[in-house]
Amino acid sequence: MKKPGGQVYGKKIFYLRDVYFSLIEDAERPQYPLIREGKRGEGKWRKASWDEAFSYVAEKLKDITAQYGARSILWSDRGGPFADLNKAFVKALGTPNYCNHDATCARNVQHAALSLFGFGRKGVVYDFKNAKHVILQTRNIFEAINVSECVGLMDALEKGCKLTVIDVRATITAGKADNFFLIRPGTDYAFNLAVIHEILAKEYYDKKFVNKYFNGLQELRSFVEPYSPEWAEQETGISAQAIKEFVQELAAASPSVIWHPGWNNARYKDSFYVSRTIYIINALLGSIGAKGGLAWAMTPKDCGRKGLNSLAALFPKPEEKRADGVGWKYKHFDAGPGLLHLAFKAIEEEDPYPLKAYLCFRHDPLMAFPDPERLKQILDKLELIVSITFSWSETAWFADVVLPLSPYLERESILATKKGVKPHFIRRQRVVEPRYNTKAEWEIIAGLAKALGIEQLSFNSIEEIWNFQLEGTGVKIEDFNQNGMVMLTDKPLYIDRDNLTFKTPSGKIEIINPKWEEAGIPSLKPYESKPSPEEGWFRLTIGRSPVHTQGHTINNALLVEQMPENVVWINKEVADKMGIQDGDLIEVSGANGYKGKTRAFVTPFIHPEAIFMVHGFDSATPPETKARNRGVADHKLMTGGLDIWDPAGGAIALQEHFVQIKKL
Repeated sequence: MKKPGGQVYGKKIFYLRDVYFSLIEDAERPQYPLIREGKRGEGKWRKASWDEAFSYVAEKLKDITAQYGARSILWSDRGGPFADLNKAFVKALGTPNYCNHDATCARNVQHAALSLFGFGRKGVVYDFKNAKHVILQTRNIFEAINVSECVGLMDALEKGCKLTVIDVRATITAGKADNFFLIRPGTDYAFNLAVIHEILAKEYYDKKFVNKYFNGLQELRSFVEPYSPEWAEQETGISAQAIKEFVQELAAASPSVIWHPGWNNARYKDSFYVSRTIYIINALLGSIGAKGGLAWAMTPKDCGRKGLNSLAALFPKPEEKRADGVGWKYKHFDAGPGLLHLAFKAIEEEDPYPLKAYLCFRHDPLMAFPDPERLKQILDKLELIVSITFSWSETAWFADVVLPLSPYLERESILATKKGVKPHFIRRQRVVEPRYNTKAEWEIIAGLAKALGIEQLSFNSIEEIWNFQLEGTGVKIEDFNQNGMVMLTDKPLYIDRDNLTFKTPSGKIEIINPKWEEAGIPSLKPYESKPSPEEGWFRLTIGRSPVHTQGHTINNALLVEQMPENVVWINKEVADKMGIQDGDLIEVSGANGYKGKTRAFVTPFIHPEAIFMVHGFDSATPPETKARNRGVADHKLMTGGLDIWDPAGGAIALQEHFVQIKKL
């Protein structure tokens, strides 16, 4: 199937500056610090000064630490390039329990990379601009709007690069593809195994690269022997001939091939293996470290330059083991940001020890994680919940203290490093003063640090932080003034592919990884067929749109006008049988009694077993009047979802749920 259409978002033309102003001028966002007075979630607050709020949180943290130890404090954020200050603050508190949102995003991808290369997913970057064939599976790049990636891929397409999209629906990205495979939901692993089978059977792989860097090629050959394209056709719905022709195209473009391993790949219970087989395919084609492939992520050191000084390095690593079990109970997982759903389990069971305080920074787990009513019951066991946020959220409404963060145009951040073929430093600078009594993240953390007596983080200005970070780099603050970044090299840098070093026991790409095997998890897992939905049920699939940023912008006046609700994509043949027409009002229900109302988007370009909706709608937060009761909250349909996760990769499995639809 080629060149499918996509959904049109909005009909009115507007300027991005109008969206920015709408964000800044929004009166329905937190405007000053708040301390809860009623029951959690009741909405009774009292206005506080910043000094009072900082003192209140600091005293609560001191009391909790005195009774339960510093390890009883949990932090989560959304990660990103500016997280070094957050990590420094968590280490200064003395707790090992730093987490980010990645359990609902890219943990499977991270662990797939670690299991093969010994380094994480950010050890390579995507050299889209020079690619000859790009494959996007679980990656909807033109609706995720990473600007540099979009520009790089568009440049490549103009130069003749082929684009293949593998998805359960026709996204905007699929509309630009040369090949679009409308795959049966949950069978991506089967598709990938067939591709590996064909590459090895026809000897399309890069023999020099594979012979030099693979450890376990024969084991891989034996494992994929049963998984032919003909076998995969029965599982995926993609013809064997189409798979074979696709593999020929890959071989012709190698090594300048990018098969993206996924961004949000918290989808199925075998999504770790989907990402792992993607990395294996890239390696078979010789694209690891290659120009136009998965290029090595070069660092300031590779440019002969000193990197930024780390704020987190100011403090020793806490000696306590993590509450989520990562690094000691689950030795194969990366202990960096941990696994937040397992931290929630630790709150619930007080095992291995009690967690009693939770600081949630620019993160809304009650929207991001499944089964929010159960999660509220878990979080209600805490003695302190602090939400640091620029918008109202379900988590903020349930918190004890709300510390309002300035929107990004009203705040500056610490400096950060961007690795890649052209490493550089970046700076976010405030462009307007805060409209309300809100603060930048560094101001909030410095304020809490002062109240807690943490001298190393008690900064009085952002310039203090920037100067600390830049000391010894040869770069000055004013060097950022022209365009907000400082390039560390004039020319792209590519690694010498004859001398690659992988951080594995063998120094090679580990097809069979000892850590995973010792944990009782197979490096190469036999495929298990996904069950089809029962009659009248559909597999719930979710994603994002270019209009909204998950649940953070659903109350923005202009964006609401463009996309007021998350319509439900449903296959046309199925809809016809159900008497549902495009635009009809429908009800979506799960197994737990939650029912949401929205409109149907009827299209031939979605698999008949699936329905799709954009994540982040049906806000339960009273101040968000424009978003209240608009659309369907996908996470409320995921009964028991906190316990459905991928033990090989660690992430939640958000698409292992089924729903019903009826016309209203």
